[in-house]
Order: sequence, then structure tokens, then C-alpha cells
Amino acid sequence: MSLRLYDSAAKELRDFVPLHPGKVGIYICGLTTQAPPHIGHVRFAVAFDVLRRWLTRGHGYDVTLVRNVTDVDDKILAKSAEEGRAWFALSYANERATSEALDLLGVLPATYEPRATGHVPEMVELMDILIEKGHAYPAPDGSGDVYFDVRSWPAYGELTRQRIDDMAAAEDADPRGKHDPRDFALWKGSKPAEPASASWPTPYGRGRPGWHLECSAMARKYLGDAFDIHGGGVDLRFPHHENEQAQSRAAGLDFANFWLHNAWVTTGGEKMSKSLGNSLLIGEVTKQARPLAVRYYLTAAHYRSTIEYHPGSLAEAEAAVDRIENFLRRALPRLRTLEASAEAPLPADFVAAMDDDLGVSGALAVIHEQVRRGNTLLAEDEADEAAGVARQVVEMTDILGVNPLAPHWHADDDSGAEAATAALDALVRAQVAARASARAARDFATADAIRDQLAAAGVLVEDTASGARWGLARSGGDD
Repeated sequence: MSLRLYDSAAKELRDFVPLHPGKVGIYICGLTTQAPPHIGHVRFAVAFDVLRRWLTRGHGYDVTLVRNVTDVDDKILAKSAEEGRAWFALSYANERATSEALDLLGVLPATYEPRATGHVPEMVELMDILIEKGHAYPAPDGSGDVYFDVRSWPAYGELTRQRIDDMAAAEDADPRGKHDPRDFALWKGSKPAEPASASWPTPYGRGRPGWHLECSAMARKYLGDAFDIHGGGVDLRFPHHENEQAQSRAAGLDFANFWLHNAWVTTGGEKMSKSLGNSLLIGEVTKQARPLAVRYYLTAAHYRSTIEYHPGSLAEAEAAVDRIENFLRRALPRLRTLEASAEAPLPADFVAAMDDDLGVSGALAVIHEQVRRGNTLLAEDEADEAAGVARQVVEMTDILGVNPLAPHWHADDDSGAEAATAALDALVRAQVAARASARAARDFATADAIRDQLAAAGVLVEDTASGARWGLARSGGDD
């Protein structure tokens, strides 16, 4: 079965075939850095991180992923004026907060993460092409604004299947200089009240880029005139992605072959946003649950399905992660003794689920079924076979970015996860050996005392036909 993805432009599932053999280019619209990110903001990054991992690990593609930073715009300038803080200082602080949040949730670093302010020459070049082709014009009022002429491009509206006459006016600039109220700003002339540092010279006057122009220019620079996938939140389909596509194709670029959009995180049925007062900053959410559980929560629903946040959401994710981790840690001693080169082919049902438009719910069902199977094998003292299952679980959870044993989730451990586990294993084995000696001497009081001490420390000892085996006790059970 080939990988199929739901193309928002075509409104159908399509077989994914890369434009260049073995290579995939992805452009994702990143965040505007006017505030630190909340849990709704970062869902896009987690969703496309799963796509990237599956393209790489599941299909062997060499993936170039570009995730831009919109580091100057109206909201940033307004927020900086409100706080009495330089716009670039505000923007950079929130860019850092965003990068830290994504790293905290195990999102792989982008191949390139360009800032809009670093690509003004590319934007001016694209704007010049559009003016030369008759698809854009400088405002006649001397404001320095430059607009895209939507009626010059007959295909305008094709991404979202709208007619121009049914569209609302573009509210991104003063309409006085526009040919049509729906014409959108490619360039915004500098205003007297705005800081001079937030403007750049162009043949049309000093100013700063429009939001849509930024992404088209940066995608072209890093991925070329045509690339495989353009992604972002569903709220970006219009006007942002519609305008990106129109200006890029009007300039003669093929632009994106697939358009993928993830749905929102909602609270009380409404999109999570600061205006609703229901935002949950990543720094706060990860105090309620460990980052791995937050990642699992954002990954568990299909990327095109809305996630409704409620107080028990993170607890449910934590319990699911615990079940996986508990099994892997129980299987760990034997898993380590297997040959590192031993292959663990992915279960066919997992592959089928992921190839069906990243069906993560089906993929997670396979993972939990394998965890149940592995626990049964451990209970039956089939340690080698259980370790093979554990290897599969590690591979599958790695692909989804929720492997509890991954070094990322233990990066802050004082001595490192591997060293800590090895030390714990040595200490517990010594206690288990002492208990076995006591039992052999029929000193059951001492043997029971050792077992009770280990249990009080969260270590469970299980007597099997081949000897005692230990594991960590965690909430959530073993399934």
C-alpha cells in the first residue's frame, strides 16, 4: 500500500509521489512571535513532526522541512508598543520560548527555520516579478503599500473553492489605495507611529512585508519553485494559504503539490486563543503532566480531527504512556541482551494505518495491542519473545515521537537515563540475589523483608520458573 494523504486543495485522498526521487520538501507556516505558545499553537508542529518521521523512517525519504518564523507584523508591533518594549526584543524572546516549547515536546528541529526579517531581498524580488507581470501594483496614494490584484488572477479562490465576489474585504491595509477591497498587501508602507527599525527600503518606499509574501519568498528560497507539501493549521487556509498560492503561481511558480491542514485544539467547543482567555501555555501544561504525555495527547488524535481539551485529557494520556513505559522497562533487561542488529519489522497493521493519511489512532491501537501481548509473554516467562515485541514497540513509538525510552525524555536526568537504569539494575539484582540466598537458607523472614523493602521503593519482584524477575511499579497498570 502506498502512502495516501488528504490534499486540502483537491479535497480527496491522493497517493503521495515525491516530485524528486527519494527527496521530499515540506514547508510549514510557523508561529507569529507576539506571545509565548499555548497548547493549541504547537499542535501543527507535532502533527507535521509525525509526518516527517513517517516519511523518513517508514518510507526512507530524505526530508527537508522548512518552518518559518514571522518575526515582524502588525500584532508584534502593537504588542511591543503596549509593553513599551522594542519589537525585535519581544519577537526574539517569544521565538526562543517557541523553540524551547517544541524541543520540550520532542519536535525534531527544522532543516531550516528562516526569519521573515532575514529575507526581505527575496520578497522584493518576488514583488517585482508580480508587478512586471501585471498582478500587483503600488498604491497610487504614495503610502508605500503594494497590493496583489486578485482580479488579475482568474484562479484566485481555487484553494478554498470560493468566488471572489463572495469573499470579504482584505483588512490588512487601508483600502483607499486598492483597486478592489479584496486585494491584499504584499508590502506595507512605513507609518509615522511605527519604529523606523521595523521598515526596509524598496523601490516603492520604506516599509515591511505583508504576511503572505513572506512565506512564498522563503519557500521558494529553500525549496525551489515547486515542492511537495505545504502545511499549517486549518485556520490558515484562507486568506493566508489562498493568497500564498495565488501570488506564487501568478509569478510563474508551481509552488506546493500537496496542501495539508491540521485541525484545532478547542476548549468548550471554541478554538483555543488568548482572546477567549482559555489558552494553556506549554510551560504551564508541562507542570500538570510530563512533556511526553503532552506530546502523546497531541499525537493521539488524527491530525485533521479537532481535539477538545478537558481537565482529564492529560491524565488519560499519562496513563496510556505509563502502560507503554511499564512494559518496556519490564522487558528492558532481556531487550538489552539481544543483538543490536536484530530487525523488528513493523506490524502490517501499523504500516497500513500510517499510510492511510497518518492514521495515528489505528497505529496507537496496534502499539497497545503489542504491549498487551508483550505483558502476556512476560507473564508466561517468554522473555526473548517479549523482547522482540518490545523492540517493535520501541520502533513504532519512535516514529510517533512517544517512545518513553528515547534519550530526549531523560535529557535532564542528573546522570543520564542509561546510567541511572544500569545502576538501578545492579542494586536491585544484588538485593534479589540476597533474597534468593535467604530463601535457599529457609530464612523466609529475611527474604520477605527484602521483598517488602523493594516494594516500598517501587520495585516489584516476581518469582518465575527461571528465577526472580523485577520491574518498576507505575500507575496505569500493565494492561
